[in-house]
Amino acid sequence: ARFGPLTVLYRPARQAWLARLMANARNRPGLATAPTNLAGVRQMIRALRAGHAVGLLPDQVPPKGMGTWAPFFGHDAYTMTLSARLAHQTGATVLLLWGERLDKGRGFRLHFRELQRPLEPGLDAAVCQVNQEMERLVRECPAQYLWGYARYKQPKEDRA
Repeated sequence: ARFGPLTVLYRPARQAWLARLMANARNRPGLATAPTNLAGVRQMIRALRAGHAVGLLPDQVPPKGMGTWAPFFGHDAYTMTLSARLAHQTGATVLLLWGERLDKGRGFRLHFRELQRPLEPGLDAAVCQVNQEMERLVRECPAQYLWGYARYKQPKEDRA
C-alpha cells in the first residue's frame, strides 16, 4: 500500500486448488498479479505507462526465446530480457529491491538501490548490466541470497 499500486509477475499453479489458494494469499490492496504469459507482460506495460510500479525477479530462468546468455558471477546464465525490454519500451526508472530476512521471524527490512549507471540502450548490454547489478546486491549480504536456486540451468525446452 505504501508504494503501490504494484504489479508483480507470478507463475500460476497447475493444480486448481493450489491456484485458488495462491490467488487468495496474493490478494492484497494495491497489489496486482500478472501471469507469466503475454497477457501478463501487457498488463505490466499498461501499469508502467500509468505510472505504477512493477516487480519481477530478474534471476529467474525464462522460457526458451525469452532470454539471452549473460555472465553472472563469472559463469554464463540464461537470463530474462523482460526487465530490460520493459524499461526500454516504457522509459521506466529501474530500481533494485531486496528483502532482508530479520532474525527470529521478525519480518523483513527492504533495501532499495538505484542502478550504478543508466540502463544500457542495447538489449544484450542491458541484460548483462542487470546481472551485474544483481551481483552487487548479492555481495551486500550473500547469506540472504537463495543459493540453492538453479541459476545456471538451461531453459526446459533446451534440456531434451
